[in-house]
Amino acid sequence: MDIVLVTTVIASLFLVIGAAEPLAARLHLPYTVILAVLGLLIGTGSIFFLRTDLTDALNPVAEAILGLPVRSNVFLYVFLPTLLFRATPGMNLRRIIDDWVPILTLAVVAVVVATLSVGYALSWASTLPLATCLLIGAIVSTTDPSAVVSIFRSISAPRRLARIIEGESLLNDAAAIALFGLFMGFVTLGMPDPTLSDALARFPRLILGGALIGWLAARSAIWVMAAFARYELAQLSISVALPYMAYIISEQSVGASGVIAVVVSGLTLNLTGPGRLAPQLWANLRDVWDLLAHWAGALIFILAALLIPRIMEEVRLNDLFLIGVVVLAAIAARVVILFGLFPLLRGMRVSPVVERPYRVAILWGGLRGAVTLALALAVTESVRVPVETKRVVGIVATGFTLFTLLVQGTTLRSVIGWLGLDRLSPIDEALSRQVVAVALQTVREDVARIAENYELTHDTVRSEAKRFGERLDGAVKSAEESADILDRDRITLGLISLAGFERDTILERVRERTISARMAEQALSRADRLIEAARTGGRSGYQRAARQSVAYGSAFRFAVFLHARLHISVPLVRLTADHFEQILSQRLIMRDLGAFIDGRIRRIHGRRLADLLHELLARRIEVVETALEGLRLQYPGYAEELERRFIRRTALRLEEREYTAMRVDGVIGAEVYTTLMQDVTARRAAAEGRPRLDIAIQRAELVRQFPLFADLDDVALKRLRKALKTRYVNAGEVIALKDSDARSVFFIASGAVEQKAAGQTRRLGRGEMFGEMAILMKKARRAEVRAIAPSTLLVLDEVRFRRLLDRSAALQDAVRASAEKRGIKPEDLLPGESAPPQTRDRATV
Repeated sequence: MDIVLVTTVIASLFLVIGAAEPLAARLHLPYTVILAVLGLLIGTGSIFFLRTDLTDALNPVAEAILGLPVRSNVFLYVFLPTLLFRATPGMNLRRIIDDWVPILTLAVVAVVVATLSVGYALSWASTLPLATCLLIGAIVSTTDPSAVVSIFRSISAPRRLARIIEGESLLNDAAAIALFGLFMGFVTLGMPDPTLSDALARFPRLILGGALIGWLAARSAIWVMAAFARYELAQLSISVALPYMAYIISEQSVGASGVIAVVVSGLTLNLTGPGRLAPQLWANLRDVWDLLAHWAGALIFILAALLIPRIMEEVRLNDLFLIGVVVLAAIAARVVILFGLFPLLRGMRVSPVVERPYRVAILWGGLRGAVTLALALAVTESVRVPVETKRVVGIVATGFTLFTLLVQGTTLRSVIGWLGLDRLSPIDEALSRQVVAVALQTVREDVARIAENYELTHDTVRSEAKRFGERLDGAVKSAEESADILDRDRITLGLISLAGFERDTILERVRERTISARMAEQALSRADRLIEAARTGGRSGYQRAARQSVAYGSAFRFAVFLHARLHISVPLVRLTADHFEQILSQRLIMRDLGAFIDGRIRRIHGRRLADLLHELLARRIEVVETALEGLRLQYPGYAEELERRFIRRTALRLEEREYTAMRVDGVIGAEVYTTLMQDVTARRAAAEGRPRLDIAIQRAELVRQFPLFADLDDVALKRLRKALKTRYVNAGEVIALKDSDARSVFFIASGAVEQKAAGQTRRLGRGEMFGEMAILMKKARRAEVRAIAPSTLLVLDEVRFRRLLDRSAALQDAVRASAEKRGIKPEDLLPGESAPPQTRDRATV
């Protein structure tokens, strides 16, 4: 075939891709539907011109189009890795991990339910073997959420809902293709009725082998990319090679699932890449993959659509009946998931509330696309699949895909409108009117200043001012009519705006490199949680999310367990340093929020709401300061090192900005600028390194600072340090229950706790202890103790506490003072207190 003609055809396809997006926007149709229709028209037109007697002029073009190497291997090895890998670099994986239960459940269960529903429905309605029916079910169980997600984003649907759908789709494709490989093996091996044991025997190797290969490939790629830190194009090239190498090695060398390998490699890169790669490289990597995914997704749709006319040439009446069975079975499976499983997950508190209109939109937006067509094509090209099976699989899968694209896809936006999802809520409508009024007032002031500076014609300025004033008066009047927003709703809107500005500030700090790439994802996830919590729970939800942002997570607790029981300290060191840096960056960012409240919130929502937000912000700052002070006490000097690191980064950013301004102004040339920027880059790489945190040394300093242990010598302090156990508690966590047995004494290293007994409340802070009275009186605890701030406690068991009490005068004084406050005689607790401390038994702590 003429290479010039083939190149021309491929270039023309890119022109079609370029025209499809604006055409889709103009026609208000999903982009994938337009691509499929264009590909279908091109394929049909090529067949027509090749077979017609009207003209032969277009025969070479038609032959070139129909002769394109559109084979299943092209889809599976060229396009599929890109389609699977494309979403992972841009995903907020930490937020997806928060919703792993609904995502994993929906993805796996949805695929299994769809496969079984379609498979057994076809088996009942036809004479096809069960293995073939289940193969068709696996092929059609993949969904393309791009259309419904894009519409959800355009109508401001909850971000969490869109994120769950995206995460479900990623794992949905992986699970469906893994099932496809499983049932394809049964069909080619001549097993018409596979058993569950047959499937389960092969599944672990497919899943676990693919996951291992994907993880190893991603770790190797990240190591090489970090070594090539100065060569951005080389790093981008390695990222492009990663999914293909993972897919090929897994499929050809190990016999595992290449799909799982690609997905795991992408997720691993997403988790570990931001901490090892420069922020600018990570941003460019996302841009490169967005472009590659756009091209791959568009080409696979068009090329697959070119095959539809040839596949559907042999369609029979019975095939149409089978397509109808598949349509009904697939929709029924989706109904079970959305209206059966979703409410169940919500009742278990592992999924967000999904209103009925959104569930209907998701149901109707379950389009099938390129992956379904590619898998069907793989079946039709296999020489080991019976001819009739290939024909039925190709026609049924293609017909079902056409139904979802041409029927559901073309009516999806109408369904959205019918459900009322394309209209603003009354609250948002009222807010938009107030925003317009405030914005126009600002614009009028700025326009007047500009007109004065440029000395424009007086009559022209007056005419335009009159016209603008009429629009402003209308906006103000409309805003006054909508001033009946409830205070509760106004608070929610203000908190959403505040959290949104916090997110923008984080992004700005990341661009300026004053926040490390390692902390960027965590900080953005925190801001997203605040937005969603404010949207769903109002003030209480926002405050709850704010408290969780400084709390110790389950991973931290597991690291403490590893350190305390197995003496594995590496995870604890890393998570403690992460927590320290996250708290410090959070404090720095919150300092900028007050100006936003005064500048924007006050003008839109009024002084009352602005004052309330200032109060909530002050409480957040107080909680963060408390947590930071606790960390400072535990690790003296480490916070100062992190602050020095922040100052160095800021200085480098300002220095870089000055060099860039001088280069733009022509003060320095290109060679000088390049030399200066290389020096800045080298010093920035050195500043990126985080100070080393030594837990053992810092803990010794923490124990030494306790006033209760001030009279102990170095040997006793060393023994005490080994005897004390560290416990981290979050605000609201119960430390000791009332009427429980007393076996330990707690010393507060940081934070604060609250004791409740007999209707009375007593608060204790840093340097104080609790639990000693119950041990000395040999009675059950009389109070419930609960943390009121993130706290660090040092725990000492009863035996060692009594030994310590015998030799510490400072501790005896503290016990005596505590007993007197409770009306207890000190001699009842310390029977030997009349003797000098130095003459008592100096037992080992």
